[in-house]
Amino acid sequence: MTRISRRAALLGAAGCVCGAAGCTERSPRAAARPRGTTRTGPASPSPRPSHGGELPRTTPWRPSAAEVTPAAKLRAVQLVEALGAWRPGESGTAAARSRVSALHLGPALADQAGPLLPTADAAAVQVIDAQYGGILADSASVLVVCRQWTRTGDRVSAVGTTVDVRLVRTASGWTVTALHPAHPGAAEPRPPSRVRQILSDPHIELPPAARADLLAGRVHDSVLAAMLRLAGTYRMSVSVVRSGHPLDVFGTRRPSDHPRGRAFDVWRIDGHPVVDPGTSRALVERFMRDAASAGSYNVGGPLRPSGGATANQFFSDATHHDHVHIGFRA
Repeated sequence: MTRISRRAALLGAAGCVCGAAGCTERSPRAAARPRGTTRTGPASPSPRPSHGGELPRTTPWRPSAAEVTPAAKLRAVQLVEALGAWRPGESGTAAARSRVSALHLGPALADQAGPLLPTADAAAVQVIDAQYGGILADSASVLVVCRQWTRTGDRVSAVGTTVDVRLVRTASGWTVTALHPAHPGAAEPRPPSRVRQILSDPHIELPPAARADLLAGRVHDSVLAAMLRLAGTYRMSVSVVRSGHPLDVFGTRRPSDHPRGRAFDVWRIDGHPVVDPGTSRALVERFMRDAASAGSYNVGGPLRPSGGATANQFFSDATHHDHVHIGFRA
């Protein structure tokens, strides 16, 4: 990926270049800032408080003009928001198919919604972030990260998932072709010590699917160690760890490090979204260099720092315009 100021050039890029193993490059680590000096920034959309058995009031997620292709993200999010929220009397697959049809999308997509359509009287959904799993000239993967609340009787339950939404560009715009929801697996009876540390660390924000990935014990220890090390300097909002990510690097047959539990993505640093042009590029570069120092062989983001322990330790492409990818060999 490239700097945000070069966004126009990215639109014509043939696709993402994050290899299965990844890309690399690096330079000296900047001095770590103590936690007390981190700056605050705009938060992701948050549901308003509810009372009793009421569902939270949520807000629609919308892409900013700084996105590489805002229309693709918007289409993916609109579908997830339509599938994941319903009023009393509108539960079930048949009603979900109607909501999908209202978006002028194929109603059969509702059959692929999986955890977005639990059995419940009513539901609300809040998209936390939508990031690229891959972007090519005429196809894309958008990873829609969300929280969901369901109500059955007077009981409200908090759940959530990440959905890999596949799209293609047509003459009339972007349309959805398939959904691949996250399947983290069952939680271990007793999570490892590092997992417990991460889950209790206020400087690490984990969405539901990423949290479930850690609890399932299918994330490599190198990822856990790097999260804790980076949390000593930054507040970071994680988008994707293992589940909900494409199995292969998008547009290739090279296995991605994510499904193997050897990578994680960060969409917000110290309260500042990576995609936001107002976010300090120095902050993003410092974070990328510190990720490399934490052992990552494959650090991608909206810019490419100079140097590196290997020729391609750092990389940048259109897919990583909106987040920092941190991958490990083992």
